[in-house]
Amino acid sequence: MAIIRSLPALPSTTLDAPAPNAPRHHLRAVDRDEVIDVTEFLPPGATWLPAPPHTLPTLPGQPPMVGYLVLIPADSPHLARTNPVTQLPAEAEPLVRIDTVQRTAQLNGAELDLTYLEFELLAHLVAHPNRVHTRDQLVTTVWGYGHVGDGRTVDVHIARLRRKLGVEHRKAIQTVRRVGYKYTPPTAR
Repeated sequence: MAIIRSLPALPSTTLDAPAPNAPRHHLRAVDRDEVIDVTEFLPPGATWLPAPPHTLPTLPGQPPMVGYLVLIPADSPHLARTNPVTQLPAEAEPLVRIDTVQRTAQLNGAELDLTYLEFELLAHLVAHPNRVHTRDQLVTTVWGYGHVGDGRTVDVHIARLRRKLGVEHRKAIQTVRRVGYKYTPPTAR
């Protein structure tokens, strides 16, 4: 049993029963003092931990959110099986390929010589194409939330990655002024 203190309860009009064929949603607002048994939502063998508060989004004028990390064993049948190599459909074959098992990155079939953090940064950007990441988000995700540093660290690593991608593909990592960076996948011509 866990006490979930998150969003205020929604008005009763939004909590009406869903249509018979509507998908079942696991998210709903809870009252501040409501006790919820979250174990019924977890697959067998899974465990859960409270998420660090700084990793959760904040909404102006709203109470803080509560989040959990759900850990599922790798051999669980409930875990969606995916190929560890990031792939796109054949018609849009990527020029940058990340293999998280072998910890290699390839550009046009040639392996890139990356440091540990350069690989982690590139793998994160490639896994979330066209999404803008702030420097703080990248520091938290790639370096870990205990990292002491600033956004300049990200800038230096992005510059190194761009050099290693070469003149032709360096624009795949784009600067979004006053925000951060985004990865736009280059495709074969």
